[in-house]
Amino acid sequence: MAKNEFQRRIARAEELGAQYSFAAEILRFYAAVARFQERFYAELGQALARSSAGVDVESGPDAFARPFPSELAGRFNELIDVVESSGPDPLREAARELRSAGESMHLELLTIFWNGGETESPQPGPKDFFARAFLQPYAVAIRARSTLRWSGPVPYLCPHCQRKPGLGILRPLGEGGQRSLLCSFCLAEWEFRRIVCPGCGEENHAKLPVYTAEQLKHVRVEACDSCRTYIKTVDMTTNGRAEPIVDEMAAIPLDLWAHQQGYAKLQPNLLQL
Repeated sequence: MAKNEFQRRIARAEELGAQYSFAAEILRFYAAVARFQERFYAELGQALARSSAGVDVESGPDAFARPFPSELAGRFNELIDVVESSGPDPLREAARELRSAGESMHLELLTIFWNGGETESPQPGPKDFFARAFLQPYAVAIRARSTLRWSGPVPYLCPHCQRKPGLGILRPLGEGGQRSLLCSFCLAEWEFRRIVCPGCGEENHAKLPVYTAEQLKHVRVEACDSCRTYIKTVDMTTNGRAEPIVDEMAAIPLDLWAHQQGYAKLQPNLLQL
């Protein structure tokens, strides 16, 4: 049976965790979160197919502009359970605080994040992790059913949910590769020019340095000396087995290098790295 996208990421996380000791703990935790997301996504898919969540899934960005279905917040404690049993100490502490805060606080947190759009509120940190991890399956479910098409300038923000890209991908195209960006929230992918900063639009090749590390040669930092941000890109032309979300997350040495050079990540990944 073919694996769905969550199952592929879980398998890749297990594979890379066994291969790279420096990423093993992070990837074990990610796999635990992804298992929760897979279960939640499957249930949401059935609900959306019956339109029981009250979302017009054909309306593109309008679906993301509508209020978050408050009845889903009752599942939030399931994610808290996962973090308390598998997460790092700072997130375990945050999980205990969230559990004691109660369901009204959970709904407030989720609503703020859902309505955040480009502002990405709350700020990156434990609360951002919990909100993003819980809401992501819902965002993916409604994006996957959208018939949205766009024309004109290539967007710098996700055309579906208006969030920042989390990483870049190079996919085989002819004798070279086609660059695309992957949304940090609903995981939509859209084509993007290869020599352009997705943060500020800088096009001067001399101001767009690239860095790779020996450990994961198919992942690289693409930085910008104009806005001092960077994004990591997974090169599927050199490693077709990669799962971009997981391989980007595993490439911790690249983030360390970028931070040492004074670059800030355009958008932290799900685990706030």
